[in-house]
Amino acid sequence: MTPDDFEALVEEVFDTLPDDMVDDLDNVAIIVEDRPEDGSLDLLGLYHGVALTERGQYGFGELPDTISLYREPLLHHVDDEQALRAEVRVTLVHEIGHYFGLDDAELHRLGWG
Repeated sequence: MTPDDFEALVEEVFDTLPDDMVDDLDNVAIIVEDRPEDGSLDLLGLYHGVALTERGQYGFGELPDTISLYREPLLHHVDDEQALRAEVRVTLVHEIGHYFGLDDAELHRLGWG
């Protein structure tokens, strides 16, 4: 899958997420990268920022938080496009959960880990 096709798939999957999950995202950019900094194929996504539950003052001019999705690891972990869509969805929801202050244990308990 080309990088452009992968980005289009991520956008399509994001657009299917429930409104009550994405409507409260504020100043968050979703970025597709080939691999994480360590070059591994183990990390599928990463939230970079300060969770809403840990923020003090947050105001005008702040750089956006980011959610990185790693294309090569995601492609490595699936066998077909249907599985890729499902894994992208789980990864997006997981990282959005971190934005809202959920830790890995809570996300696993909810089935998004």
